[in-house]
Amino acid sequence: MKCRFCNNELIHEVIDLVNAPPSNSYITKDKLNNLEVFYPLKVFICDRCLLVQIDEYKKSEEIFSDNYAYYSSFSSSWLEHSKKYSEMIIEKLQLNSNSFVTEIASNDGYLLQYFVQKNIPCLGIEPTTNTTLEAEKKGVKSLVTFFNSELAYTIQESDLIIGNNVLAHVPDINDFVKGLKIALKPKGTITMEFPHILNLIKFGQFDTIYHEHYSYLSLLTVIEIFKTYGLCVYDVDEIETHGGSIRIYATHDSIGIKTSGKVVDLLFKESQYNLHKIEGYLSLQEKAFNIKLDFLDFLISAKKSNKKVIAYGAAAKGNTLLNYCGVKKDLINFVIDKSQFKQGQYLPGSHIPIVDISKINEVRPDYILILPWNLKKEIIDELSFTKEWGAKFVTAIPNLEII
Repeated sequence: MKCRFCNNELIHEVIDLVNAPPSNSYITKDKLNNLEVFYPLKVFICDRCLLVQIDEYKKSEEIFSDNYAYYSSFSSSWLEHSKKYSEMIIEKLQLNSNSFVTEIASNDGYLLQYFVQKNIPCLGIEPTTNTTLEAEKKGVKSLVTFFNSELAYTIQESDLIIGNNVLAHVPDINDFVKGLKIALKPKGTITMEFPHILNLIKFGQFDTIYHEHYSYLSLLTVIEIFKTYGLCVYDVDEIETHGGSIRIYATHDSIGIKTSGKVVDLLFKESQYNLHKIEGYLSLQEKAFNIKLDFLDFLISAKKSNKKVIAYGAAAKGNTLLNYCGVKKDLINFVIDKSQFKQGQYLPGSHIPIVDISKINEVRPDYILILPWNLKKEIIDELSFTKEWGAKFVTAIPNLEII
């Protein structure tokens, strides 16, 4: 196995989560008895460039298919985050009707709809047909394809290129960043948001590891990748999304723009957690194992006490947690999800059924396990009616918490 950035041989293992099915491969009832394919879920780190990564066991074209189950607009907090970003960046870059904005992995138009509302010309690039149909309803024009350097030559150069939670999802990160430079106007800006590996290591967020996340990114390594293709990361924001992410701002290095002090500060913070050397990444396996033990202790104890446990949120991260811990529907009755595109299906691996929210009132569970823990506050507020019978909320990461 070679590093997807520098082609160095990978010999250092960060964590082994054994085998798992692709996290967004939800199962219909008629296929429950079919053979289910599991792939290795093992993470390595390159000792040359420090890029943390998994191998490409399943091709992007298979993962991001026409029936991709994730729709960004189902999270109200994510929509709020996206609207605030649009307002900030429009003012920061003075975007108007003469500007052009491109978003890579635009999903269902959750973000570009706010640029459409401001009459700013924009284009979404999204490989999943079902989500782009939803984007069209919001007035968002989309190309149904993957972004790469070849495509970059064919689209209009952009004043702003946006990529939220896509940089970690591309197997060929070199060609992707090369394409960003090609598609960017001479004085344009790129913003990319991605989960910060510092938080993954610090808080044991191993459930954010799954097959469609090919890379796990530090600011240090991203700066090096962008620099290789003539791009300069000139600013950075630390943001709360997805359990702690960063948003980078980049442009052509030929402009000679001054680097923000926030970039220097965050690089120093990463060094304080030893993310500039191999040793800083090797605590994750033990943290994951301890989380597994505590989580299983809770579920088994609840079962022995005849307590009813359900889950909320058929999220990819939840599938990593459940499959690593070996949890099936005998310990968790069902999972609630707001997306009608997931309801009536079953979680991959665990085969826990996905149902709509009305099932909560019928069952009146004692415990509600929040799988997308990054949306904990939003979910607890939404399910506040469960106080009526004294239901408690549970999160497993970064440690078991009963609320």
